[in-house]
Amino acid sequence: MSLAALAIVLAAAVAHATWNIVAHGVSRAGLPFLWWAALASAVIWAPVILLTGGIRTDDVNGFLLGITVSAVLHVVYMLVLLRGYNAGSLSTVYTTARGSGPTISVIAAVLLLGERPSVIALVGVAAILVGVVATGVIDARANPLPSTRRGPDPAIVYGLLTGVAIAGYTLWDSHIVRETGASPVAFMVGCVALEVVIYTVLLRGRVRELPAMAKAQWRKILVFGVLSPLSYILILFAVTLAPVALVAPTREVSVVIVSVFGALVLREGKAGWRIGASLVVVAGIVLLAF
Repeated sequence: MSLAALAIVLAAAVAHATWNIVAHGVSRAGLPFLWWAALASAVIWAPVILLTGGIRTDDVNGFLLGITVSAVLHVVYMLVLLRGYNAGSLSTVYTTARGSGPTISVIAAVLLLGERPSVIALVGVAAILVGVVATGVIDARANPLPSTRRGPDPAIVYGLLTGVAIAGYTLWDSHIVRETGASPVAFMVGCVALEVVIYTVLLRGRVRELPAMAKAQWRKILVFGVLSPLSYILILFAVTLAPVALVAPTREVSVVIVSVFGALVLREGKAGWRIGASLVVVAGIVLLAF
């Protein structure tokens, strides 16, 4: 991978980690924040469509179907992700989600697409599972549940559900963009525009909360609106400079960034063990490329 491609991928990883840190910080804000975040993303990035050649597809029906399904999947993803951040630690939810997403994608590719991953890739799946389980154990020891509470760690549960959502929209978006030939930027903007509509329906009587949310969180809304799409666009540009098999695993360095932030800034405990477990997950993701 060239230095230019590496720099772009690492920038994407930092952008992705940063908007997730922002999302964790406002996880209790819920739907009003997500409404503004989706609107900001659409408004900020819509002009980029003109700079990237427009929609670039004649299959308008396929494009509309694609962004509709994708918008629903992304809404589910964001709702589950914020619920996870509200229920558990940042590093646990993020590591579990980013580790389980690629793993589920591999399983889906085997079952639905007939792909046959290499032995090394299967070792990668095992490494991810070990890293995720280790993260759960570390989190349980650092933040033990009350004696009256039973059942699995909610951070792990929501992290896994988020991973399912990640796998879902990853497989769907890739399929639609390949089949229709649509511009990824146009696809992304169309998706977030529909998310605004969905969030409006879900808000119902809470629409009156929107002005107060904008006043209180406008900085984080703008950061989210810039960085969430940017992390995606940078990866799309990087794959024009380097093989996807190298770009995809390299971007997962964001797992380590979030783990370091959670351990050192948020004081989630067991810093060394958390970072070690995140490195195991990243190693597993790298192996998935083989």
